[in-house]
Amino acid sequence: MSPLTHRTTDVPTLVKDPDLVERRRREIVDAAVKLFVENGFHKTTTRQIARAAGFSIGTLYEYVASKEDVLYLVCDAIHAEVEYGVAEVMDEATGGWEALRGVIREYFLVCDRMSDHILLIYQETKSLTPRWQKRVLENEVRITGLFKGALEGLCSKEGISGPDAVSLDLMAHNIMVLGHMWTFRRWFFRRRLRIEDYISHQTALIMRELTGSSP
Repeated sequence: MSPLTHRTTDVPTLVKDPDLVERRRREIVDAAVKLFVENGFHKTTTRQIARAAGFSIGTLYEYVASKEDVLYLVCDAIHAEVEYGVAEVMDEATGGWEALRGVIREYFLVCDRMSDHILLIYQETKSLTPRWQKRVLENEVRITGLFKGALEGLCSKEGISGPDAVSLDLMAHNIMVLGHMWTFRRWFFRRRLRIEDYISHQTALIMRELTGSSP
């Protein structure tokens, strides 16, 4: 099942088939990201998005009501990918260090895979309607909560008693930002590191922050 399944039912559509809506919206998102990166959100037209996705403008409006809806779908796509991947890792892991390492790795890989999407979230969230802005921020907080849950689970399983609630909050947000840093600074890092190297180095730093040593 795709990570996007049924997440955006509150975005207006005239099409009744949810699987078709999901598939077409993925095509719209992929086309829109390229255009938004090249031209900016405000200079990109819905007609250009439709053409890039292989639709007529009329067909595009069967799946979204506005360009702001498209931008929200772009933002939601990255959040859906992260939540889906992290949830799978947590379901399969036995907990403790394995779970935390797996969560960090999956999150950083999604950030690498969807770098352009993440840049757009930071650059263009201000262009969303207040309703969609609120939803994007809620998604960010929810994903950070997944990281905090992995940290809390580790502390409980391994008997780590040092970090308090504030410290765990900060560490969870640090993980979120470190994933995004690969996107923002990729012009520098990709000349020196593979994504796997970046994951290894950052995971070691997170572990040291948590325990004072690298397990």
